[in-house]
Amino acid sequence: MKPISILGILLVLFGVVALAYQGISYTTRDKVIDLGPIEATKETHKTIPISPIIGGLALVGGIALVVMGNKSNS
Repeated sequence: MKPISILGILLVLFGVVALAYQGISYTTRDKVIDLGPIEATKETHKTIPISPIIGGLALVGGIALVVMGNKSNS
């Protein structure tokens, strides 16, 4: 496989994942109180949004790269 086709496949996969999940979520734990044996923590849920426009552009660009990679083989 040519590198352009591999890049196209990766872009298609990223586009599908971006459209399906629309963001990356993660959890952080912060120490609020630390008094000897007594400890209190706080969990915070955060999300990094991924625009559906970016996912769609990655999907279309990936398909275009795969098609271009296959045409150059002929």
